[in-house]
Amino acid sequence: MSRPMLLVFLLLVLIITSQFEWKQQLVIDLDSTPSISQKQHQISKREEVVKEKIILSQEKSIQRLNELVRSLREQLQQCRDNNETTNDNASPLSEHVIELERQQILGN
Repeated sequence: MSRPMLLVFLLLVLIITSQFEWKQQLVIDLDSTPSISQKQHQISKREEVVKEKIILSQEKSIQRLNELVRSLREQLQQCRDNNETTNDNASPLSEHVIELERQQILGN
């Protein structure tokens, strides 16, 4: 083989191998794009799961607070009922004390 023919042959081999390497790199880049998309999708799913957990936690807290409010209302009603009962019992006693004081004033 003559020297120019050898150089042309080497040049062709170089061009072909470089094209092959470029194509291979493009394929790798294309393959990595879905990987990035998959990662974003996974991140998005994780965020959704975290949001759902937060919402569930808040719903449980709201439910506990509602139960506490209900319990406090029942206690308040019991206190009111006890207070009314005490006032009802105290009324005749108060009237009796007032009557005794009136008698003392009139008697003196």
